[in-house]
Amino acid sequence: MEIIKTEEYQKTADYIAARINGKPETAIILGSGLGALADHIEEAVVIPYGEIPNFMTSTATGHKGNLICGKLGEKYVLAMQGRFHYYEGYPMARVTFPIRVMKLLGIKNLLVSNAAGGVNTTFKVGDLMIIRDQINMAPNPLIGPNNPDFGPRFPDMTRPYDLEFIRQVEDIAETQGIELKKGVYVGLTGPSYETPAEYGFVGRIGGDAVGMSTVSEVIVARHADMRVFGMSVITNEGYHFADDFVNDGADVIEAANNAAKKMTNLFRELIARI
Repeated sequence: MEIIKTEEYQKTADYIAARINGKPETAIILGSGLGALADHIEEAVVIPYGEIPNFMTSTATGHKGNLICGKLGEKYVLAMQGRFHYYEGYPMARVTFPIRVMKLLGIKNLLVSNAAGGVNTTFKVGDLMIIRDQINMAPNPLIGPNNPDFGPRFPDMTRPYDLEFIRQVEDIAETQGIELKKGVYVGLTGPSYETPAEYGFVGRIGGDAVGMSTVSEVIVARHADMRVFGMSVITNEGYHFADDFVNDGADVIEAANNAAKKMTNLFRELIARI
């Protein structure tokens, strides 16, 4: 088990702080096919992950691998254009490394997005789902010695996703005429897509959507007392399987891209309000 000391996080934070403009209080993690939101960031400073000390490389399809800082509307934001995954072979301490760096940079609010398979039978491809809760079925990123510089040994997870942020986005969506779903996101390790039996299992344990990311980031963010909002783009329907059905990564990216504009509008307005 890798144990990362506070000094290593601080070295990375200091490097980023020296490169970016402004002091953002909100960070965004953009999942598969959702990196287009970063194109709306103005006065942008773009730092490839490969230039950042102690950062990993994002190898997942649809993840450009850039850290971007600039203005979204009138607010400075920090955006990760692609994330790190446990299935890439990184230990959980590295998967969630950027979250603690964000904390040291003064980030108070974390907005996370992902592409997910819909398990709820009312969900269709292209739907946007507010994540109201989560089920973690991957190794917990807080296993090991607790680092009190970031949070307590046993952090509360009763409300992993901020209730006020959820209310705000629901209000924004109603104003803009955007239909939203709401549900529970289940995080598995991947990288294989789920079998029909696994989709069924996810539904029976209370999941509405399933994916391979997000849950570990949210656990570490809540450990560090960040406020979190999460949204999934439903990119495939995991509840009916024709004989010729296959899960295809390219289809996932296409569906996420098609929904990115609506999600961008919601995130932009939420950031303006917080």
